[in-house]
Amino acid sequence: MTMNPAKYRRNPTPNLPDRQWPNNHLEKAPIWVSVDLRDGNQALATPMNVEQKLKLWHELVDIGFKTIEIGFPSASQPEFDFTRRLIDENRIPDDVYVQVLVQAREHLIARTYEALKGVKKAVIHVYNTTSIVQRENVFEKSKDEIKAMAVQGAKWVQEYAEKASAENPQSEWVFQYSPESFSQTETDYAVEVCEAVMGVWQPTVDKPCILNLPATVESNSPNRFADQVEYFIRNLPNRDAALISIHTHNDRGCAVAAAELALLAGADRIEGTLLGNGERTGNMDIVTLAMNLYSEGIDPQLDFNNPEKWVEVVEEVTKIQTHPRHPWVGDVVYTAYSGSHQDAIRKCLLKQQDNQPWNVAYLPIDPKDIGRDYEAIIRVNSQSGKAGSAFILEQEYGLNMPKWVQMDFAGTAQKLAEEQGGVVSHVDLFAAFKTYYKFGQLNNRIESYQVNRDGDVETISLQFDGETWSGNGSGTLSALCDAYQQKTGKSIDVVDYAEHAVHMENMSNGKDAFAVAYVLLQTDEGKKVGVATAQDTVSAMIQATLKGIMAS
Repeated sequence: MTMNPAKYRRNPTPNLPDRQWPNNHLEKAPIWVSVDLRDGNQALATPMNVEQKLKLWHELVDIGFKTIEIGFPSASQPEFDFTRRLIDENRIPDDVYVQVLVQAREHLIARTYEALKGVKKAVIHVYNTTSIVQRENVFEKSKDEIKAMAVQGAKWVQEYAEKASAENPQSEWVFQYSPESFSQTETDYAVEVCEAVMGVWQPTVDKPCILNLPATVESNSPNRFADQVEYFIRNLPNRDAALISIHTHNDRGCAVAAAELALLAGADRIEGTLLGNGERTGNMDIVTLAMNLYSEGIDPQLDFNNPEKWVEVVEEVTKIQTHPRHPWVGDVVYTAYSGSHQDAIRKCLLKQQDNQPWNVAYLPIDPKDIGRDYEAIIRVNSQSGKAGSAFILEQEYGLNMPKWVQMDFAGTAQKLAEEQGGVVSHVDLFAAFKTYYKFGQLNNRIESYQVNRDGDVETISLQFDGETWSGNGSGTLSALCDAYQQKTGKSIDVVDYAEHAVHMENMSNGKDAFAVAYVLLQTDEGKKVGVATAQDTVSAMIQATLKGIMAS
């Protein structure tokens, strides 16, 4: 079979040469609406039961959603029962609206209000399809007939709200209408239908209705969808009396982009799901859009600080595993394997100041903001260079290795990664480091040492392997090198040296040690590197030098 693009044609969208949305900037988060419990639930092969929905409900509340579409209570008994559990068990915070979906059919609307009896705040979301393909091929109705269905549905929603308010005046009702498949509807006709619905509800600036514009099937590129939204808003009478809501699906893989551009086009409100669960290729992923805003310095008004907690719940109730490279919260999205990437991240992190804007290569946000630690950022495998192992050893064990130590150890780290065939743990990496630099091997061979200074001359006397080494120099290192030369007749020079304090809780040679020394020596056999830890700087310096001398 061959692909045949001639079968398809571009979905018509308004001609908007003076579009304004490309020049706009986002300054604040939209009104968020989670539809995980409705749209996300109906997309599951095995829908959530009531207990699972309750578990996810509480996660959504904790994240900070103030409007949550809880289901289609007129569609099935479990959906009805879940609605009643929320109300009867007082599980709905006072500042949270529950939203329910219902078709523009009277018996379903009546059942919906029955499910919501006693609710504090509710959004009644009524809809009917308006798209060309559904008007002509499914319902076989004219534009006027489809509009009449919308108007009648709006009237029923209003009438039943009045009855419910008479029984319970404390309940607050908000009306929402969706021209289903807005993106496949002539935009001027969508305006006409929504204007007719507003004519029934008579919303005001102080008490607006919600007009939800769904890309029920994503059929336009994000820029053309933004044109549709801007055209709709421009041409809607009494626009200030309506909150413009967006509900995009991901058939073209652009749901987040379409929603983001729709906000630029003037939308107020976004419906979506956590991690993009939904029918076909899914709904708009609220996590991605919210974190996009966060990365530009905009408070998303949602708390995704602990993804391990809520991702686990989402995966449990949906039976859908999160891709490891899912934007912002996937297990490896902050991970660098490439040596050049690792080196750039390490250098940037060393320069990053707490009081400065975040500016780290390859990391659009600080992973710590959402509960990730830096161990996950750089992982050592066969693609990693010297910077990767250096970063891990610094983060986990406080070893701030000079460049020449990094280069000396890189081959050992590379070999370990190739042998293991995957990511090397920091435990295995440190074990290889200790073996390579002979940690613990000199503990019993150095019996004692004494360092004395007389003016500009320092003298060392070292008991090593039962023999006495003595030498003089301008400092401890030069005195030790002189002692080595006197003992062996071989020349040795110190090329470079570094030392620093280190917390040694994870070091096997004693929790009281607090100094690490690195020495680069030029010997008759070439350059040698020694590394040692000890309770004091001088002891660490002597051990590192001796290890360098003995390095094979």
